Amino acid sequence: MKKVLVLHGVNLNMFGKRDPHHYGTESLDDINAAIQQLADELEVNVTVFQTNHEGEMVEQIHQAFDDQISAVVINAGAWTHYSYAIRDALAILTVPIIEVHMSHIHAREAFRHQSVFAE
Repeated sequence: MKKVLVLHGVNLNMFGKRDPHHYGTESLDDINAAIQQLADELEVNVTVFQTNHEGEMVEQIHQAFDDQISAVVINAGAWTHYSYAIRDALAILTVPIIEVHMSHIHAREAFRHQSVFAE
């Protein structure tokens, strides 16, 4: 069975409470439940992880390498724009990495337009 790691970054635990205009009204628990439902339908083993601590995110990515994860889906939140530590950790992996966002980063403030993961 394929194993997918879904990573939620800094402040994403506040979905449903923080700026619903940009992020909607669903909570992170709601989002995770939808992810799990889709994973069950696709017969994929999914692990979901959220942290507000950059080092914990790096450790989880390192663990993904050891666990032979099949793919990673990451919404790093604000870390998207400046975390070279997370970028370097992701570069260790040899599996597909999919970067997602809950808002259109190119339609937001200028500092949000750049993703260090996409460079």
